[in-house]
Amino acid sequence: MDFTWTPEQIELRERARQVASNAVAVYGRHNDSWINGFSKEFAREMAAQGWIGMTWPKEFGGGGRPPLERLIVGEEMIKAGAPVAAMWFADRQMGPSLITYGRPDQQAEFLPKILSGETTWCIGMSEPDAGSDLAALKTSAIRDGDSWVINGQKIWTSFGEVADYCYLICRTSMEGPPHAGISEIIVPMDTPGIEVRPIKDMTTNRHFCEVFYTDVRVPVDNLVGVEGAAFKQTMRQLEHERGGIDRLVSNYALYQIALEQADRSDPVVRQEIAALEIGYRIGRLLVIREVLRQAPTGFSAATKCFGTEHEVRVAEFVARTFGAQATLWDPLTQGLIYAPGYTIMGGTSNVMRNILGERVLGLPRS
Repeated sequence: MDFTWTPEQIELRERARQVASNAVAVYGRHNDSWINGFSKEFAREMAAQGWIGMTWPKEFGGGGRPPLERLIVGEEMIKAGAPVAAMWFADRQMGPSLITYGRPDQQAEFLPKILSGETTWCIGMSEPDAGSDLAALKTSAIRDGDSWVINGQKIWTSFGEVADYCYLICRTSMEGPPHAGISEIIVPMDTPGIEVRPIKDMTTNRHFCEVFYTDVRVPVDNLVGVEGAAFKQTMRQLEHERGGIDRLVSNYALYQIALEQADRSDPVVRQEIAALEIGYRIGRLLVIREVLRQAPTGFSAATKCFGTEHEVRVAEFVARTFGAQATLWDPLTQGLIYAPGYTIMGGTSNVMRNILGERVLGLPRS
């Protein structure tokens, strides 16, 4: 296999690197920018470049471009700290979900505004008492005439405060096994009955939100896919979420800052740097396998686990490099204390290992 990049891919990377650099100059550098760097203006700039929906089929307004090109652009944006969060979820998950499971009228209504960078989406998935067990969710949507009436609570809903739409995972039936009865419904976030409470974490970021639904009414036509049979749809959505480059290079900008500070005359430091560089290369190969769909079904759990644990090792290296300086509050420290979240968001590492063991390796449950 030829692991070299084509001249066109090299040119795209250089162009993306320049756009990312300009974005940082205009909007500032954001730690973990795919989830903390929110800018509607830059989302529209990404759209103007044709960098939203790059891999979506052309008949849906997308670019129809090879998946590796989206990886290249995404990597350069996140490595630099450019604020891509306003369009990231919709580009990564909501658009592909609507293309695969949505009706033509839904695709016509929602996809163009995603592609233009006009709308931001959040995902209503996690619940306070469900942990990482999606099948344990209790938020309900009961049909009443031409409406769904939604009641329940979601937590850790990134961008719930600023999103235009929520892609809600809810329960439309209590019958059958836990995985049955789950549906996906599009909920406009300005619908009466929705209360959003931002959660300010120790990094001072507030993208995480609690979202309460009290007799929220949305049209029956907002159902995506098959009523009560959306568990597999959501699992496919999580494949998009867990196996991407954003799970490897979130704190790459901090790593570059630390390299400038590190004492490379110390052989132990050089060994640490070498180990991290190897980790980046291994992680990128795992992501490329996901992007090219060469990895087994469910293997994104392993890719996510490796990538996020690598990011934790990077944070530890940065902290050791700066020593006492890393305890002073500044943008570097803000990025460092985000590290514990890497192996939790999108599914904890122990859950990822369970998925890998049971669904990929076929190991028995203990």
